[in-house]
Amino acid sequence: MKVGFIGAGKVGVTIGKYLTEHHVRVTGYYSKTLQSSIDAAEFTNTKAYETMKSLVEESDTIFLTVPDGMIVQVWEQLKRLPIKDKVISHFSGSLSSTVFLDSSDYHAYGYSIHPLFAINDKYHSYKELSKSFITIEGHEKYLTEISRLFKSFGNKVMVIQAEDKIRYHAAATMVSNLYVGLVSMGENILVDCGFSPEAAHQALIPLIQGNTENIVSYGTREALTGPVERNDSGTIRNHLQMLKPQEKEVYQVLSKLVLEIAEEKHKDRNYNEIRRAMNE
Repeated sequence: MKVGFIGAGKVGVTIGKYLTEHHVRVTGYYSKTLQSSIDAAEFTNTKAYETMKSLVEESDTIFLTVPDGMIVQVWEQLKRLPIKDKVISHFSGSLSSTVFLDSSDYHAYGYSIHPLFAINDKYHSYKELSKSFITIEGHEKYLTEISRLFKSFGNKVMVIQAEDKIRYHAAATMVSNLYVGLVSMGENILVDCGFSPEAAHQALIPLIQGNTENIVSYGTREALTGPVERNDSGTIRNHLQMLKPQEKEVYQVLSKLVLEIAEEKHKDRNYNEIRRAMNE
């Protein structure tokens, strides 16, 4: 396998370094700016390419690590190059391999590969990437081979269907990005109560860390605590009376989801009063 990268940003550099650390041959990088290709190549001890054509000619696998909005554009360029028998994959979480739907016309094989992992540091995220779950979908010819490759690195791998890709990515977004918004809302409420922004952040850290550790260790059902779980309708009514409209909306939506978990956890409890409180 000789892997060439189109795109030298955080994802491209992280994946490239991860592969080279596991002794996969990476040919190098082509990017819209030569300097970013050079920087990525130096970090991964590979080659910087001045043209897409030269990278394609020296690689049998092409990884597109460009922004989602550019994937189709890059694919249109690739179709004019010698891609026969080559593996083509992007790393978008939301887009599927159907962006390469006409790849068979060029005798190439299209895939989407996505690590369930927040890549936030170009030069360090690769060190933690083995902890991530990798999802793959695309042409059946190399699905097993690609899966085995990442499994050999220690990753857990799931083959999914193209039609599930957007819903899958929505789940990842909720747990990752939207969680940041939830924490931000909590911090802002504490600021309204007289905390400084820094104090609000520090005050919530034990809750954030402890809850995350409990979810990881015991699962969502056993990690659940709080007024919904203990059937405390009075506290919930008090909360709803004091929250601003947007805060109240978020609280109600999430509480209804938590109620489903609570009812599964405590099948002997009647949560009808909680349900009425959340709908008032």
